[in-house]
Amino acid sequence: MKSSPARPVNGEGPRHHRGDRLALLAAEFDEAHDVWRSATGAVCVAEPEAVRAVLGNRHGTVVETSDFFHNRHGVFGPRSAQIAIGRAARELMRRHLDAQRSELPGLVGELLAPHSEWPDAGNLLVLRHLREALLHREAPGHLHRTVDAIVARAVLAGARRRHSAASRLIFRRRALRALHTEICTRQERLRQHGGGTGPRDLVDVVVDGGGPTADPDDLVEVYLSFLFATVGSIGFALGWSVHLLGTHPDRAAADPSWTVRETLRLWPVAWLFARTPSRVQEVGGTQVTPRDRLLVCSYLVHRHPGHWERPDEFLPQRWATGVPDAAYLPFGHGPHTCAGATVTVRLLEDLVGLLSRDWRVSVAPHDGDGPQVGPALAPPRFTATLSLPDGCPERR
Repeated sequence: MKSSPARPVNGEGPRHHRGDRLALLAAEFDEAHDVWRSATGAVCVAEPEAVRAVLGNRHGTVVETSDFFHNRHGVFGPRSAQIAIGRAARELMRRHLDAQRSELPGLVGELLAPHSEWPDAGNLLVLRHLREALLHREAPGHLHRTVDAIVARAVLAGARRRHSAASRLIFRRRALRALHTEICTRQERLRQHGGGTGPRDLVDVVVDGGGPTADPDDLVEVYLSFLFATVGSIGFALGWSVHLLGTHPDRAAADPSWTVRETLRLWPVAWLFARTPSRVQEVGGTQVTPRDRLLVCSYLVHRHPGHWERPDEFLPQRWATGVPDAAYLPFGHGPHTCAGATVTVRLLEDLVGLLSRDWRVSVAPHDGDGPQVGPALAPPRFTATLSLPDGCPERR
């Protein structure tokens, strides 16, 4: 691989810590060699055609897996249950968004104006807005408190650092036990009465899709995947949108759909997908074996200079015309593409539309903070100020 200068991880210059995987991959990336063996030993893939071959897995290139349905045993299944759960979840979320859409302006004014601390503000707004889809209002009070505590301790950026290992272990056991009990209760109801009139929340979606004989512990993990994907991923994507709106006020008038797509291009929350080759083969000209680990980096695909003009710049207007679909995969690709992609985009467009139409957004970054890199790519810490168009900060 030819050496190349490190490209900035964000549009403001490099701000990362030693050992940051995102910074390492960005520094190693050479657009002329976009499938390479990293210093970590993994084979990294940032060439769009190779990425689609790996994630799409049409020809059995990799060991079949699922990012969303992965659990302690491997992958929750069968595939028919995955499909049923995904479809039911999308329909539930669509109904919920339709019913609650009129409440969004008041929620934004209540939770975000005049000042809000991010990225937590985005996660907490999404939790509040999707509350009854995550857990219906008649669910036990202690279960609602458990979900709130899971978000506080495991979803909010940097939450793990605020609690000791022993405290996290004790809480994990207590939370899993509470969810396990609820799922067993609903499985028993399903055995006795069937599915009823349809799912009330995502716990019902998981129980109905898995069936009354599924391992409750597996269903707990699927439900937690939904919790992290909604409150975590959507909240972080909203945080990136607000950050970009506040730091590029001259582009705040862009169509909300352009802003959302450009945000997801620059800062894909799901930025790294791991796969295992199924056999000895070549991926993008690099030989791999089943002992290798493939890392598909959508962050680098989305900033590939061979496929994007001015790739590191926030340019919502680029979406006014056709874009290279092959180099855009914010929700993965293939049979295991995120089941909630359309719902996620819709909610983000609604929120970005409200913010850009009804408010002026300004952002004050916290000194020294950059992207928070983990399984999800979370925004840096910043304070957002929402003011009315006349420039006077106040709560609506």
